[in-house]
Amino acid sequence: MDKNLTADQHQVWDLEIKPQNSAFDLHLKDVWKYRDLLGLLVRRDFVSFYKQTILGPIWFFVQPLVTTIMFTFVFGTLAKIPTDGLPQPLFYMAGITAWNYFADCLTKTSTVFKDNADIFGKVYFPRLIMPLSIVLSNLVRFGVQFLLFIMVMIFYAVKGAHFHLTWAITLFPLVVVLMASMGLGLGMIISAMTTKYRDLAFLITFGIQLLMYATPIIYPLSAAPAKYIWLISLNPMSELIEIFRYGFLGRGSFSWGALGYSTIMTVAFLMLGTVIFNKVEKSFVDTV
Repeated sequence: MDKNLTADQHQVWDLEIKPQNSAFDLHLKDVWKYRDLLGLLVRRDFVSFYKQTILGPIWFFVQPLVTTIMFTFVFGTLAKIPTDGLPQPLFYMAGITAWNYFADCLTKTSTVFKDNADIFGKVYFPRLIMPLSIVLSNLVRFGVQFLLFIMVMIFYAVKGAHFHLTWAITLFPLVVVLMASMGLGLGMIISAMTTKYRDLAFLITFGIQLLMYATPIIYPLSAAPAKYIWLISLNPMSELIEIFRYGFLGRGSFSWGALGYSTIMTVAFLMLGTVIFNKVEKSFVDTV
């Protein structure tokens, strides 16, 4: 061994932080190494949601219940929009449960740079951990609201409502993954843009509401005017909502072609969002 080697040259480091040379270098191995941090962030998001509240985790049930009641009164009773022969509360809750997960992933991920600028500027960890923790913590919330949906299904089944499970229920895990990935991808794209254009943070809050009306949440796709169905079908979330209802309630439409389109669009958004997020994270501290 060369005796002239310095002490630093003999040291072996567990982690070396190096500059990224490519936007496609995602450091996925580092993300796996920091999986414990990912779990802690998920727990933090879940606990902080109901900390110092009177009702606590019950708020997970309140939001979909109140929204379902309002939709039933406004769109079902007043507007008399058909619900494919399903009980109105059950029809609306199916759409709300699925939509809320996508919307939460998108809105919360879209401000991840702005909301965590202080943490990002002080300590190193793979930045991709943060949006991933948002998606996983929202998955816990989705699980709670999904249980509420199942209880409503059981209630109406006991009352003799006409609906049934179909084979498409086996696609449920895929639908959840696609909703999460689409929300994550679009959220990271918007988050990267909000580092320079703060207006987008305000736009997304009501933009997500407008997008909901372009998705068959308050109406079945079969009830939409024929000349607008193609436009609604351009929304990748439309088929995912339809599959969700078709699988659990036996109502709605299913198309392998539409599912393939939603999958392709989701993968495209996720890849583009990850690359843009990875590129912006190197310099966003100077602009946020």
